[in-house]
Amino acid sequence: MVAAALVWLLGRPGGPVVVGQNPLVDRQAPDISLQTVDGETVTLASLRGRPVIVNFWASWCIPCRDEFPLLVDAYDRHSADGLEILGIIHDDGPEAASSFASSYGATWPLLLDPDDDAWRAYMAAFVPITYYVDRDGIIRSVSYGPPPSGVLDDELEAIL
Repeated sequence: MVAAALVWLLGRPGGPVVVGQNPLVDRQAPDISLQTVDGETVTLASLRGRPVIVNFWASWCIPCRDEFPLLVDAYDRHSADGLEILGIIHDDGPEAASSFASSYGATWPLLLDPDDDAWRAYMAAFVPITYYVDRDGIIRSVSYGPPPSGVLDDELEAIL
C-alpha cells in the first residue's frame, strides 16, 4: 500500500518535513472494535468525549522504542484530562507485545488486529504511526514515527 502521506526525513534538527497530508485528518476517525490481549473488547466509539491517541506499533519496531516512553509520559501527565491511548499491535504476537509494553510501564489497552481491519481503515503504512483524535471523534493530526521534541505536546494540545 502506498503511504497516505509522503514524509521525507531529511536528517536535520527540525525533524520530518511533511509534503502531503493524511486524508483522514479533519475527518471522523474510523471506529475500532478490537479485543485486548486480555480478551476484552474495546471500541473507539465508547471513548467519545475523551481525547484519544490511536497508536499502531510492534515490539520488533526500533522507532517504537523511542516513541513508547514519550507516550507513557504523555499518558501519565494527561490521563486526569481524560486522555486515552489505544495501542494497536501490528504484525506481532500478544506475548511479545505485552512484554514490550510492560517493560515501558504502558497501562493502556493493547489491541489485537489479526485481520488488519483497523490497519486498513486507518490507511496505515508502517509502524509507528499515531492518530490524534479529539473529543468529537475527529482525527486532528497524524504522526509518522516518533514525534520530534516538543511536537507531541503540540499534538496533544490540539485534542485536549
